[in-house]
Amino acid sequence: MSERWTPHATVATVVEHNGRFLMVEELAHGSTPVLNQPAGHIEANESIVDAARRETLEETGWEVEPVALVGLYTYTAPANGVTYHRYCLQARAIRQIANATLDDGIIGPRWMTLTELEQSTQLRSPMVLTCVKDYMAGKRFPLDIIVEHP
Repeated sequence: MSERWTPHATVATVVEHNGRFLMVEELAHGSTPVLNQPAGHIEANESIVDAARRETLEETGWEVEPVALVGLYTYTAPANGVTYHRYCLQARAIRQIANATLDDGIIGPRWMTLTELEQSTQLRSPMVLTCVKDYMAGKRFPLDIIVEHP
């Protein structure tokens, strides 16, 4: 019998302000700097929207309010063979928390243009640019498309 396939459920937020996107510079595998949207795993008993708020705050120090679903994405990372299911949400920046304590491995937030992202060789996965390009193409779905039963 083969091993059960268990994809990882994650969230990411696309936060745009004045033509720049809120990104996270972080260390992958403990030492390699990469760029990602604020993103992470959904915790047990946590809603997708709450996970997006929490991850963005923990990784960037920014409070945000999710306003739409950009899309659902899957990616199998060649480095570890793990498949990630990503709920990518558009969020509105509310405020930056001064001196916020960020998660371990986070270098810090960066506001970047689409051109800077397209030219970067440090994107954590192809999903990073795909999410931004889908957002730029106007892909938006109401948050109530996500139905979570208690």
